[in-house]
Amino acid sequence: MNEISVVDSHTGGEPTRLIISGGPDLGTGSIAERSDVFASNHENVISAVIGEPRASDVFVGGIVCEPTDDKHTVGVIFFDADGMLRMCGHGTIGLLVSLYHLGRIELGRHLVETPVGTVDATLVDRCTVQLKNVPSWRSQKDVALELPGYGSVVGDVAWGGNWFYLAKECPIDLDVANAPALIEFGLAIRKQLRESGIRGDDGDEIRHIEIQGPPTTDGADGRNFVVCPGGAYDRSPCGTGTSAKVACLAADGKLAPGEIWRQESIVGSLFEGSYKMVGEELIPTIKGTAFITGELKLLLDPADPFCYGIPKEL
Repeated sequence: MNEISVVDSHTGGEPTRLIISGGPDLGTGSIAERSDVFASNHENVISAVIGEPRASDVFVGGIVCEPTDDKHTVGVIFFDADGMLRMCGHGTIGLLVSLYHLGRIELGRHLVETPVGTVDATLVDRCTVQLKNVPSWRSQKDVALELPGYGSVVGDVAWGGNWFYLAKECPIDLDVANAPALIEFGLAIRKQLRESGIRGDDGDEIRHIEIQGPPTTDGADGRNFVVCPGGAYDRSPCGTGTSAKVACLAADGKLAPGEIWRQESIVGSLFEGSYKMVGEELIPTIKGTAFITGELKLLLDPADPFCYGIPKEL
């Protein structure tokens, strides 16, 4: 019987499950290369760790890796029910809080190696993290789509560590009670983007859909509903999504360097987003909190027919 040790946390309500030990051997290549190894050879581990019956599509998983050099504190690879993620903002916040909980790091600054580059993160206290994300930008402005059953929708395409389509309007109220309908709307956008050949600058599919609306919490500047690649919705304000939003606001001249944008999630949690310019690059900063919810030892019994998760086709 195989064992995988994990630490669970949530960031603004969004769960993260980190593999601390017992995960697959991914070799000693770059974090991006190890992510490719994970995707190619260990898909069963993804479904075993974050799929049913041990978890659900809501979970984002991660595996803690040795970094490729001494300047980085840690390496990490994130994944969800749809496969590998380039980067995960809420997960990185959960990563630092989890490592501090385990006694592996101290408060202060830590460089985190991800498949898309270095994230400069500061553990402010035991549950608060401020991270400087990878360079972000708006790629396309006011991309119009015609959605069968919904009509027209306009949004921006932006990079914040993952590719996003940020829809500016929605025929459905942004309320958690409307989550199933909002997910269907988001998936319809994703389908139309795919069929229209609208992709990120690197040719990758746009797998995250961020639906925007007015805030409902005092002090917030905007609210979002983010449909994740696996079809679940993000309970947090989404770190890479907030980075993409900040990049769009900056491109429109609506947010100055150092000015704070308070992004509200569909469940009312908040991230603070800002940015600075380093040469021609926009570097977003995201601040949020995470809390530990459990330490678990997952048991993988070869005699269990659902040892590696319940197949999607069922």
